[in-house]
Order: sequence, then structure tokens, then C-alpha cells
Amino acid sequence: MSKLLEIKVPDIGDFSEVEVIELLVAVGDRVEAEQSLITVESDKASMEIPSSDAGVVKSLKIKLGDKVKEGSVILELEVAGDVAEQAAPVTAAAQTSAAVSQEPADAPGAEQAVPVAAGGTVSVVVPDIGDFSEVEVIEVLVAVGDKVEVESSLITVESDKASMEIPSSHAGTVTAVAVKVGDKVAKGSLVLELSTIGAQASTAPVAAPAQAQQAGQAAETMVKLPSSDRIDETATIPSEFRVSPTASYAPTALPSRNLPHASPSVRKFARELGVDLAQVTGTGDKHRITQDDVRKYVKAALTAAMSTRSTTTSTSVGGSGLSVLGWPKVDFAKFGPIEAKPLSRIKKISGANLHRNWVMIPHVTNNDEADITELEALRVKLNKENEKSGIKFTMLAFIIKAVVAALKKFPEFNASLDGDQLVLKKYFHIGFAADTPNGLVVPVLKDADKKSISNIAKETSELAKLARDGKLAPSQMQGGCFTISSLGGIGGTTFTPIINAPEVAILGVCRSSYKPVWNGQTFEPRLIIPLSLSYDHRVIDGALAARFNAYLGSLLADFRRVLI
Repeated sequence: MSKLLEIKVPDIGDFSEVEVIELLVAVGDRVEAEQSLITVESDKASMEIPSSDAGVVKSLKIKLGDKVKEGSVILELEVAGDVAEQAAPVTAAAQTSAAVSQEPADAPGAEQAVPVAAGGTVSVVVPDIGDFSEVEVIEVLVAVGDKVEVESSLITVESDKASMEIPSSHAGTVTAVAVKVGDKVAKGSLVLELSTIGAQASTAPVAAPAQAQQAGQAAETMVKLPSSDRIDETATIPSEFRVSPTASYAPTALPSRNLPHASPSVRKFARELGVDLAQVTGTGDKHRITQDDVRKYVKAALTAAMSTRSTTTSTSVGGSGLSVLGWPKVDFAKFGPIEAKPLSRIKKISGANLHRNWVMIPHVTNNDEADITELEALRVKLNKENEKSGIKFTMLAFIIKAVVAALKKFPEFNASLDGDQLVLKKYFHIGFAADTPNGLVVPVLKDADKKSISNIAKETSELAKLARDGKLAPSQMQGGCFTISSLGGIGGTTFTPIINAPEVAILGVCRSSYKPVWNGQTFEPRLIIPLSLSYDHRVIDGALAARFNAYLGSLLADFRRVLI
């Protein structure tokens, strides 16, 4: 005798709602316990929701694009009678177990402080790393036998947005290293063992193994960027090897075959490249498809397409008749001396993001000027008055304050596209491009509307220093609403800054200079600053952009207007 069992969304961690981006089963399909049913995605991760029981799908209760949360019914499953009777408590127990294993590290029992006597052994673990469930170890900076001090860097880890160093919580001698290059670690993961030296050592948190294991399985949030010998993951794929990233995965469209065995991050990676995973052969454990398998498939597809076309080595783009030439291979050494220098990690990461943003966002740039003669005089005066306090007022601080006022007047600029919806934000987090030895990074100043100009100047200076030292936390680069890219200290007149998705606009600022301005009777020298506003033409039209830039210029010309 069979019964119907409702399969529900289990505990999904800190997310209140997630979007359904794939339906992996259809009515009539037979599923096994732990088989993936749907793929859901938040703004930080994608994950598959498995079935708690085996049975036959009788009805689906959700569709693509639906928002679900813990307890939402996914489908009805026809199961054997004895299984159905046990399913509810088993499912509840599983959810309870998941909830316990994912409880915050500061909850009772999640970690325990281990007092360490002088000369004893202490375990050094990964501290809070922000919103990332896992990050990859790209460098091990110490070895067994090394002596380290408190705050000495032990390893370097990298996410898809930043790299950071993990410091030591104790001083001592390294007796064992628990990680290696390529490992994935999370908050609470063991880094190494130290033999402590000196006086009583501080307590060190040791994460429970179950918690570390659960964190590693929660959600794969990162797509690795290719090394120099891999294909360009933003390359155009010939149409005959491409499927639409927004293609429907409705139940009626699903063939009656086994679904490709791949993790959520690999599925997302394949969708971004337009690859049908059904065509990819998995080389991982139990024929699981890896990111390298996807890359190899794309490379083979491109090679095959190139070999069947003319010797011009061009690739057709859609059905437009246009073509993109293959990247030229040149032996530069035959023309003169050369030096090969690998790109920094930041440039690899930002390069892929910039390419995506430039290709996918229809950029338009509005150029204008602002008279900052009085504002510069005020800035110089304030710096002189606050010379002893150590506060240094920068033009960027005033620009940030003026931008916030402009965003309040023109809320379309403080927004993001989410499918066919425009998300208008009620908070004001301003990103600013910071020049570092390894490339540009964008720290984010949170709640700029609630801070004074002196606080903005102080905090932007601190964030810029962290950026130069490579010590920005991931949370300090997230949540931006609008970005400012300033070349004021370098030069230039105008430029086209690339929008930082998912934002819809970015302001470029160049070096100010004195120009003769007609005051009605004569020309007088005025300090003029160029403003270059790039905007997403899908959201903002030219007239609105011109009004925004003109209004911003009026605020900078007479800063008293900011108070209105």
C-alpha cells in the first residue's frame, strides 16, 4: 500500500527566501533518497535540495522563478506505506540535525575555548570570513618548525571576490600544518597546531568537526577563475554548441534520462557559459562533472568549430553574420627582448567581472563639469583647522556626501535589476575604487547617509589602507549601491568607467583644473572638476542621467544645498 508524502525545503541556513532556478524532476519520475529535486539560488550561493525519501513524483507544487523557504512544499511523492509512516519523523530529525550543525559559531556548544598553558599545544582555526561558506587555500606561508607571533599571517585564502591572509591567534612554534594549497576551508577549519611559548596563552576556539564538515557541504559559492593555460571562460561559444542560459527547465521539457551529476556551482558555471551538461562527460568521482570537464568541453567545441570554418579562424556570433576573430598568437620574442609576467590574482578576478559587465550592460556615459572653487577653499580651511586632530578632509569625502544627496533625489540610480524587476534600495552604501599594487579593488562605505564628512574621510582612508595592504575582508567589499572611481590625484579629463554589476551607474572623477569662466562682465579663474557618469541604459535614459550629473554639479558648486 502506497501513500503520498509531502517533500519540503529543509533548513537552508541564513537565507529567508531563495529562488528556484532549476526543476530537476518531473511528474512520473522515480527518485531515490538524497536525489536532487530542485536547484535554488540566493545572491551568494546556489544549492540543490535533495529528496528525503524514495518514490514516484505525483505532483509538483512549485515552478521556475518561485521563491521558497524552509518548510515550503516542493512536491508530493508516492512512497511505500511503511516508508511513509516513518518519513515525517525522519525528515524532522534530519532538519533538526541540519539546523544544529549549521548553528552560528558563537552559539553554545558550537565551539569551545581551549585554555592553553605555557609550553602547551593550541589549535589555530579559521576565524569569521564573512558571507563565504568556503574559501580556497592558495598559499601556505609557514612550515613545521617555524616560529610565529600573534597576528602573523599563516595562509592566504581566496574567494571569487578577494584574497585575504589568515593570521595566527597565538604565538608559538608550528608543530603540524593541517591544510595544503588547494584545500577548501570554512570558519572553524583547523589550520595548524602550535606549541605555545612564553606566558599563559589566550584561549583558542576549536570548531566541532561536524560543524566544519557541514559547512563544507552547505553550498559551493565560488566559481574558480582559469589559470593562464585554460580557456577564456567568457569566450563566445558557437551557437550550435550553445543553449540559452535562461532556457526553460520545465517538467514537460525534461527528457526521460538520468540528470547530469554535478554540483550547484558547476551547474551555475555551465549556465553562464551556455553549456548543456547532458553533453559533458564527467571525470570526477562516480562520473561527477567538474568545472574542468566543462572547460574541456567548451575548448573542444571551439576547436571543432574553428577547424570546420574557413582559414580566417573566425567564430560566428548568433545568426547576425558577424564574426569574432580568434585571439592572435604571436611570438613576441622574435621582434625583440620580452619579459613574461603573470597577471595578479586581483586582475584575473576583476578582469573577468569587468568583461562580463562591459558585454552585458549597455553603457552610456554623460560628461559634465562642476565648479568646486568654494568647496576646495572650504576643504583647505578645514584641514588647517583640524591639523592637530589628524583628520584629513579629502575631496572624495565631499563627493560621497553629495552623491548620497543626488541618489535620494534620483532613486533610480540607487537600484539594481533583478530579472524584469527594478529593486530600489533604501540604504546608501557607496563603493570607491582604491588603487593597490596588485590592481583596483572597491571597498564599500556602509550607511554613508548617516555619517558626517569627517567620519567619511576617516573611514575611506582606513579602507583604502586595508586595500593597499591586501587585508580587506569580503564583507567590506559587498553591498554597494553606487561606485565612485576617482582619478583626481593622477590626471585626465574624461573617461568611461565600467559599471560595477549589479549596480546601474558609476561616477568617474578626473583631476580638477583652473579654467576661465565668464561671470557676465569678465572672465575669472574657477576650479573645475570633470564628472563622467556611466549608466545602464536599460534602467536610465539620457535625460535622467544629464539631470543627475547637473544636480550633482550644483551640490558641489554650493555645498550648502546638501543640507536642503
